[in-house]
Amino acid sequence: TGVFFFAVGVFVSTFVFNPFFMRFPVEGKPVKMKEYFTGDIKTHLTGVFGGFIWMFGMVVSFMSAGASNPAISYALSNAAPVVAILWGVFIWKEFKGAPKGTNTLLVAMFLLFLVGLVLITMSNT
Repeated sequence: TGVFFFAVGVFVSTFVFNPFFMRFPVEGKPVKMKEYFTGDIKTHLTGVFGGFIWMFGMVVSFMSAGASNPAISYALSNAAPVVAILWGVFIWKEFKGAPKGTNTLLVAMFLLFLVGLVLITMSNT
């Protein structure tokens, strides 16, 4: 039932957040709602596929929460940003051309995040 209510919540909240972020985009120019419906099927299926990945990750997180120690489950479920950091820095090169000192901050952030995860995981003893 948790998965069902999560899916319903995501579906309903789409009608709130989608118009807002179309009107006030984080990047680029605002778009009208009718432009959303003129998108090709590949673009829409990419979004649906992203939703399936999100849902799958949440289901696996729920399954792991009951199968192991809560501290370990928490650490594993919150390790996703580590993967996002690595992809952003090394695959998509999001910080290429960033100001001097950015790489130092990225390394510090990554290491501190990992230390935090390790400390949380060790807290079960």
